[in-house]
This record gives sequence, C-alpha cells and structure tokens, in this order.
Amino acid sequence: MHGLNVLATWSGGKDSCFASYKAMLDGANITNLVNTISEETQRVRFHGIEDTLVQAQAEAIGIPLHQIETRGDDYESDFKEGIRSLILDRNIQAMVFGDIHLEPCRKWAERICRELDIDVMEPLWNRPVKEILIDFMRSGFEACITSCQADLVSGKYVGRRLNEDLLEEIIGLGIDVCGENGEFHTVVTDGPIFKRRIDVLESQKVLRNGYWFWDIKEYELVNK
Repeated sequence: MHGLNVLATWSGGKDSCFASYKAMLDGANITNLVNTISEETQRVRFHGIEDTLVQAQAEAIGIPLHQIETRGDDYESDFKEGIRSLILDRNIQAMVFGDIHLEPCRKWAERICRELDIDVMEPLWNRPVKEILIDFMRSGFEACITSCQADLVSGKYVGRRLNEDLLEEIIGLGIDVCGENGEFHTVVTDGPIFKRRIDVLESQKVLRNGYWFWDIKEYELVNK
C-alpha cells in the first residue's frame, strides 16, 4: 500500500486512531481523517465527544479533517455523499477502518468501499483484542475512557486513562477488552502521530440515556 492516497475513518477513539497509525507505518498516505457527527447534537455518534474536540485532534496530528453531519435514519447515504467529492479531489484509492472482529461492521465497510470504487483497509482485523490494546499503549498512545454502557461498566471508569492496570480491570469485568461491542469508547489525547498533545483542563461525568459520558468542558493543545 506504499504511496496510496487513503482516507481514514476517525471516531476520535483508540481503534480508528491505531488503525490509521498501522496504515501509515505500511506506507499509506492519509490525506484526510473522516469523522461523522450527529446532525442533532453535533457530537460524534456513539462516542459522544463534541465535534470541536475531534477538530482539535486533527489539528494536533496535522492531517486535515473531513467532518460529515449525518442523520440517524439515513446515516449510510449521508456518509457516502459526504465523501464522494473528496475521493475524486484527492485521488483516493482506499479507506481505513478500525474494525476488529465484528463481521457485520467489516461487511458494511467492504460494501461501502465497493460502491465508492475504492479498496477497504482493516489493519486491526482479527488480531487478539488484548494484543491490540497492549500494542496501542506500548506504541506510545494515550487515551481515556470517554463513555460506557451504564449497565455493564461503572461510571467510575469514565475519564480513566488506559494503562495495563486498567486493562486487567476491564478483563475482570468480562466484557470485550477493546469494547468492540460498544461496552465503552475512548478518546485519544496523545501518541506518536500527534505533534501536540491534548491536555484536559475541566470535565465532568454525565449519565445520559443509559450511558456514562466524560463531558470534556475545557482543553488545550500543548507542544511536546
């Protein structure tokens, strides 16, 4: 894939970030990060972080962000229409996804890319989940839990930084170690692809619709 122009789907969390990193290590030229936000809330779907925080991540990394407003009842159509012109303008040949083992997600990515006439890239696919998380941390990335299902994961975990101690606690909960089934989501604040890190200055925990969220109120980009 050396020299390919690719888009990278970007949620702001560890899996999309790490998949992008692995693609870059393999020589892919990521022209844009592609992020979808809810038209109603202006937050990243499922993760719950605000659109501006994802914009700050892209600025900290130095890769342009392409942000798409999507409607819940027409997500797929909005997503495809949101990137068609970008594919042509940037001569895009493939798109990176951070799927690990959920077959419906992979099949969706493959179908979307087929319809857009580009290749699909899944750098994390079928790797052991514990191995992925350890590799992510040991590669120098930093991330915190930004949301979790309240009936599966206690609110005490929201805002916690991923480390090997937390990994053992997650294993003890009996859930997917990478939260692949939506048990929890993360936000990445630093790593080897970041030129600046994100320091969270003010935040609060919020329980909303059966999910705990780490509502980040204030942050800054800091030179490393």
